[in-house]
Amino acid sequence: MRLTGEVALITGSTAGIGAAIARRFALEGALVAVTGRDQSRGETVTRSITDAAGTAVFLPADLADEHACNELVRRVHEHFGALTVLVNNAVASSAGRDARVGELSTDAWDTAMRVNVTAPMWLCRAAIPLMVESGHGAIVNISSRAAERASPGLAAYIAAKGALNALTRSIAVDYAADGIRANTISPGYVLNDRRDAELTPEARRRLVGMHLTRLGEADDVAHAAVYLAGRESAFVTGVNLALDGGSSAARGLVLG
Repeated sequence: MRLTGEVALITGSTAGIGAAIARRFALEGALVAVTGRDQSRGETVTRSITDAAGTAVFLPADLADEHACNELVRRVHEHFGALTVLVNNAVASSAGRDARVGELSTDAWDTAMRVNVTAPMWLCRAAIPLMVESGHGAIVNISSRAAERASPGLAAYIAAKGALNALTRSIAVDYAADGIRANTISPGYVLNDRRDAELTPEARRRLVGMHLTRLGEADDVAHAAVYLAGRESAFVTGVNLALDGGSSAARGLVLG
């Protein structure tokens, strides 16, 4: 039980990577706050945790709103009496809106920045005093390898994830003396049941070719998050973990 005694807030945890992190944290003994905007999915994830003898609560929130972020942290503290781990996983959907800078709307840019960078800042700002009160804390921000290896037409998303990486390093430097660590995880391509339901064999081959091992799964990110949230990583702060199947170490088959 590597996270026994920890109280964790995991944003964007009603599905996908966030849900996998929430379930894994609970299995490792953490008290878990699940959050997102979808009540039904949030309750489903929470129920799956409690059915497995874990402890979780669903707290809905719209992270694009500053007051909602502050209130979310307050409610976690009110419910569990502490907050020692914050995982910023929620991401703004950029489908059909992100673009090259020359075609990028201000609204799309603002949305990407608000949810992917500003909301994590709001949540960290509210959570850090509680971590200081507890004597320790861990912040795990879910970034993307796109922040360092850009893909075409995703200017807002890429810039936001790059800013998130920089924010994380700043927090690591500013709060090390308070026993608070901050790190990012940059996943490669992680399979998603809904997005990849109709993935063609050719598309899958190309995606696999971007990695030296295989395509990522949500549990891969969850295992890494457990490590960065727990005492085993007490000597690790301010780093960006490239969880990408080796694609940052080699060009991969797709690129020749």
